[in-house]
Amino acid sequence: MMKTTLLLRARYIFFVLAVALSPVFAFAQNFTNQSDLQWAAVPSHADWLYKVGEKAQIELQLLLHGQPAAGVDVSYGVGGDCLPSDTEGKVTTDRNGRAVIPVGTMKKPGFRDTRMNCTIDGVSYKNHLKVGFGADQIQPYTQSPADFESYWQQVLDEQRQLPLKVEVTPAPQYDTDKATCQLVKIRCYRKQGEYNIYGYLTRPRKEGKYPVLVSPPGAGVKPMDPLKTIFYAEQGDIIRLDLEIHGINPALSVADYKDISRAFGEHYANGYLSNGLQSRETYYMRHVYAAMIRAVDYLVTLPEWDGKNVLVQGNSQGAALSIVLAALDPRVTAIAIAHPALSDMAGYAEKGRTGGYPHFSNKYKDVSLTPDVIRTLAYYDVVNFARHISAKTYMTWGYNDNTCPPSTSWAVWNTLQCPKQSYLTPITEHWISTETRYRQMNFLKENCK
Repeated sequence: MMKTTLLLRARYIFFVLAVALSPVFAFAQNFTNQSDLQWAAVPSHADWLYKVGEKAQIELQLLLHGQPAAGVDVSYGVGGDCLPSDTEGKVTTDRNGRAVIPVGTMKKPGFRDTRMNCTIDGVSYKNHLKVGFGADQIQPYTQSPADFESYWQQVLDEQRQLPLKVEVTPAPQYDTDKATCQLVKIRCYRKQGEYNIYGYLTRPRKEGKYPVLVSPPGAGVKPMDPLKTIFYAEQGDIIRLDLEIHGINPALSVADYKDISRAFGEHYANGYLSNGLQSRETYYMRHVYAAMIRAVDYLVTLPEWDGKNVLVQGNSQGAALSIVLAALDPRVTAIAIAHPALSDMAGYAEKGRTGGYPHFSNKYKDVSLTPDVIRTLAYYDVVNFARHISAKTYMTWGYNDNTCPPSTSWAVWNTLQCPKQSYLTPITEHWISTETRYRQMNFLKENCK
């Protein structure tokens, strides 16, 4: 067993290193691995936040091989969060490699992004930094429909008409000396007929009663690796169910998943997020949201459940689905999330305003924010579910995120009326550190009854 555990650990470490060193991941970091140039960009306010109408600036230092890069021309453009630049300019670093870039201000609450670039010895370098104005005053563009609660009650009533049916298969390839893993298949309801969600269930080997946790996935159609989160069972004494929401067996190969993902449309990584947007009844996420409840229905039947604590944890789309689940299911006692997607998605309908992932009409240009689409999105937007959460909530997000912009994360945070705790990491883009992942787990443990 110990040998198996070591092999699994080695495989996971290799996976983490491969991701960390990949070009895509490196591009998403402010301080790029193995780069000759380092950008030390610091806003004039330590917390990166300003009042509306207050002027901001960035103090910049360029270090080439750790030494000040003097006389370097740095071009910059400043614009709204995930919006085109409205101001452009150029500064030149002094003998200490320093320069000051004016960011300007905003007349309304929001964020401005300063995009910087320079060329040294024929090599181009880029960086960016966002600062907020009146962030604690940001409110969502999206409004809640009058029948929001009654509509979702109807959807859940449909789900409950289908008896719970679960198939559990051992997944010993993911077992460790402290935790076991099983592949779970749960039958769910949708209008087009029954479908299944899948998940990997990890739990402590030692006997006892434990909290249960649902973890919805991030965006995309992709395989799963429960070893990434098995520390919840090994160190947190938590029974955890990592979900696959599309009805695809996660035991399929990576190649099979890529083929299936392409079948979801042009934006195949997240193409399902536009399926059926013309109506609240046909939108793809209708059955996905309802299926979250069925995951809890299963977990509370486990004899090892402590009978009190139902936890939820997720990041990005997983954070969005975590909020949805906590709003729809009063059994949820605490949630921990990072940078929620699907938040204020119709925001781009207002000129000069940022919308949330998947950025319909902006990055996702083949979906226009027509009145019908905006009407549908209102029933599925995370900000409208956030209004109904009573569970204790831990939320973390970064300001340099272009996938789930800080404007929309703040809109969610300002909408939450439940007991809540934030952990802000301004420089973070669309990722969270290992330390932050453990902070999430520790919050959930500390808030168990």
